[in-house]
This record gives sequence, structure tokens and C-alpha cells, in this order.
Amino acid sequence: MLQNWIKPIVPEDFMEDVPSDAPVWGNSIQHFSEAAAGLQDVQIALVGIGDREADAVRRALYAMSFPFEGLNIADLGNMRRQDNSFLIAPIRELTAGKIFPILIGRNPANMAAQYKAFLSLQSWISFAVADEMLRMNEQEPKDAGAFLNEVLLRRESKLFHFGLVGHQAHLVHDAAYRFLEERHFDSMRLGAIRDDFGAVEPVIRDADVFAFHMAAIRWSDAPAQQAPSPSGFTVEEACRICRYAGMSDKLKSLGIYGYQAEWDVRGQTAQVAAQMVWYAVDGFYRRTGDFPASTDGLVEYIVDLKDYEFPLVFWKSSRSGRWWLQLAVKTGRKPQRHRLIPCTLNDYRMACRNELPDRLIHALHRFG
Repeated sequence: MLQNWIKPIVPEDFMEDVPSDAPVWGNSIQHFSEAAAGLQDVQIALVGIGDREADAVRRALYAMSFPFEGLNIADLGNMRRQDNSFLIAPIRELTAGKIFPILIGRNPANMAAQYKAFLSLQSWISFAVADEMLRMNEQEPKDAGAFLNEVLLRRESKLFHFGLVGHQAHLVHDAAYRFLEERHFDSMRLGAIRDDFGAVEPVIRDADVFAFHMAAIRWSDAPAQQAPSPSGFTVEEACRICRYAGMSDKLKSLGIYGYQAEWDVRGQTAQVAAQMVWYAVDGFYRRTGDFPASTDGLVEYIVDLKDYEFPLVFWKSSRSGRWWLQLAVKTGRKPQRHRLIPCTLNDYRMACRNELPDRLIHALHRFG
């Protein structure tokens, strides 16, 4: 079925000056012609949305080291079309087959298709986006630049939770902050992340779907993007976030959008996107399977917090050292959802001082 949506590539086109026996990506992964018959063994699928952009990233990625022994990755090629209505079905088929798709797209509006592909697979969805601003316009529902309107403003979207990371205060209006606050959604400014970078990891870990708009990266690091900004994440920070995404057992797909190949004179931005893919895969390779479907392997910590009816229960994974907060979920009209919210050691320490960060207060409201 995937042949109807995806056209294969010729691997040799991206292996110039790379020895055939070198332990690099191009020599270590499968390709569509090879994987089509045995796709059930594939764990990660690389898919391009826009030939020129995806191929430029491949050219950089294929020459990079491949220390991921035993990890089955397939480069399936490029989508035959780039409109959202076309993209939903193949992304959904990959996700339903328990294959983790990494999407490389030119148009950031395609992140809406990435989200919609998940709608029929789960009752309620958590969606996280890295971007310099909130791409939403309540006054103009058909604004082409407000491509998150169809995710954030439609009741039938099944959106349970949304997280915006890396936005810059001078690019976000008060109305957008009110929108997020009223719905108890997460938002982490670039400056706040810089103050405590590890605090962004639980926001990513809580997502089912994650999209990274390259506009969140500063112009000097990734110049080949539309309307670049002098401020934003460094390439090292972007790679670290993608590694967090790959490590999350809950995350089902990753999209990297906004690369404009025609402006990439020296191939720098293709290198940035390739590094982001590399570190996402590095995170996936290091998954520990400690997403707590049960409390096996978790250590319990109970905190009696003033002004709360019940004590707070924190859990720490003995395998990864990651933390969760257990919340009581009301039944009835409220949607049922995961009872354990990702958090950090610092969140636990704050609770011990009778404090809670805004993100966990929002979580208490969402579930309560």
C-alpha cells in the first residue's frame, strides 16, 4: 500500500565519496525496495515531504556515523504529494504498524497532517510543538500562516493536551497566552528553557506527537528557513530536544519542518536537520521502556502538600532516573487519560517545599 503514497529513492545518489564498507547511515539502513516486503521488522521510517529538502538532508545524514547496532531503520523515500489530505493515510499506516516515522518537510503546515494521522488511533492526543511563536489566529480561522487553527480550534480534533516550547515573548500576543492558560496547556519560553533546560524534557515526554519548526532555531545556525530570526535555539539545543523526543516511549511520530533548500547555499541547514534526525534516533536507541503502564520498576515518593486534599505521589524510574507525578483522574464527562504526568527531580523537590511549578498545576486542573 505504501507504494501508492511514497516514491523510493536511489541510495547511491547520496553516497558520493563514501566508501561502501564505511559504518555510516547510507550503508546501514534499509530502503523502500528492500523494506517493502518485510516492513514489520522496521522500527523507524525516514520519510521526506518535499524531494529537494529531504534529499539534501539525506546527503548530510548518510555520511554520518551509525552506532545503532540492532536498530532497524528504513528510508522509505519521499511522499508523492505534499498536501495534508494526501499525507494523513501513509503516516497513519506507519504509526498503526508500530513504526516510528521521522518526517522531513518543507512546509510547516504539514504538522497538522502529522497530528491528524493519529486521530483514528487514539481517543485523546497530546501534541507538542517547538516553534518561535504560536501559529494560531482565532480571528482568522482560514489564515494560511495559522496552520495550528485546525488542531487547536476544532472541538473534533481530540486534543487532550498541547505544549509549545521555545517560543519568544516578543512574538506571542497576550491573547495567545490567555488561550493556552485557559485550557491549562503548557508553554515554555526560550529564556525559561535556557535557565533550566532539563525542564523541557517532561513536556516532550508527555506528547504522543511532536513537531519541530526550524523557525525555532536562530538564523546564524540554520539560515535556510523562511523569515529567519536572530534569536532561537542553537543547533546543539535543537539536537538535545530531538534526543528527548526519541527517548520518549510514549511518542509515536516526529516531524522536522521549515527547511528551505533553495536558500541553503553551503548546505549548513541540511546539516542541522540531519543532526536533529541523528540525535532523535540516538534517543530512540536508548529507550528504556519505562513508560509506566504499571508501577513495576518505579520507586514511590509521597509528599503531603498543604492545601491539597490528598497527598501527592511521585514515582522515579530505577532504569532511567526519570520522574512522574501520579494524579487522580475524575470519571464522568472528563476524558480518561494517563494518570502519570512526566516531571523532574526539581518538581519533586519543589513539592517537598510546599510548592508546585505552573506546569504541574495545569496538569492538576486538566485531570481534576
